[in-house]
Amino acid sequence: MCGIVGLFLKDKSLEPQLGAMLSEMLVSLTDRGPDSAGIAIYGASGDGKGKVTVQSPFPDRDFPGLDAELSKQVGEPVKMTVRSTHAVLETGLAKLDAVREAVSELRPDARIMGMGDAIEIYKEVGLPEAVAERFGLAKMGGTHAIGHTRMATESAVTTMGAHPFSTGPDQCLVHNGSLSNHSNIRRELIQKGMKFETENDTEVAAAYVSSKMADGLNLGEALESTLDDLDGFFNFVVGTKNGFGVVRDPISCKPAVMAETDQYVAFGSEYRALANLPGIEGAKVWEPEPSTVYFWEH
Repeated sequence: MCGIVGLFLKDKSLEPQLGAMLSEMLVSLTDRGPDSAGIAIYGASGDGKGKVTVQSPFPDRDFPGLDAELSKQVGEPVKMTVRSTHAVLETGLAKLDAVREAVSELRPDARIMGMGDAIEIYKEVGLPEAVAERFGLAKMGGTHAIGHTRMATESAVTTMGAHPFSTGPDQCLVHNGSLSNHSNIRRELIQKGMKFETENDTEVAAAYVSSKMADGLNLGEALESTLDDLDGFFNFVVGTKNGFGVVRDPISCKPAVMAETDQYVAFGSEYRALANLPGIEGAKVWEPEPSTVYFWEH
């Protein structure tokens, strides 16, 4: 099952409402994925600052004082915003890798969810409504976002097994479907230096796209490559710093629908996820074609 939602805003006046709009879309697909949920939300970038999102199973122990310790260790101020089991660490872009390494050293139980100029990632086990409320999604603003409700079929119900998966700066991927050759692809990517946190096939797909983009392909070209190299059935929605992309496998047995207006582009596993968006009655609504890449960028 699983449910995917995505929202790319063209109209800047809607940016303060991004989280609220995405939250309603996400919760509408609860019965497609009640095990866990996750969100990748993108804000403005270009101010020389970057973010590292960290998750801890022991936030009351791991987060107090972490910003001060990191600031001392990396030699630059680190601002921390705590949201439940997650903390967003903000500092200069040049120090992001140092912050990531220092977190692993100072807080061994903490896990990196994602990092980059603009991305924040939040995911946890539980019903989508509870996850959205836990992180205050409805109050978040931004330029674009993707979300996922999970019904685990191929791996355990854990925080790390939830989507999205981020395997490159400002990159993340959510997936509905199943890959048959993910073990082979994983071995190939490990040989190229990629690291994996879980056994989830979606993490392999995310790493595959990141690897292709690191090799110089743009998002559209990387998604086209999935059609040749990844076996199985899938809907992929991928987020980057400037936008998001969608691709479906050649058979396209997993449901998907898109809508576009002058204000936004939206993706949902079912139309009900889009039904309450503003101006949806006048939107262009269509089912994405098989083996066809769609992407939008600011």
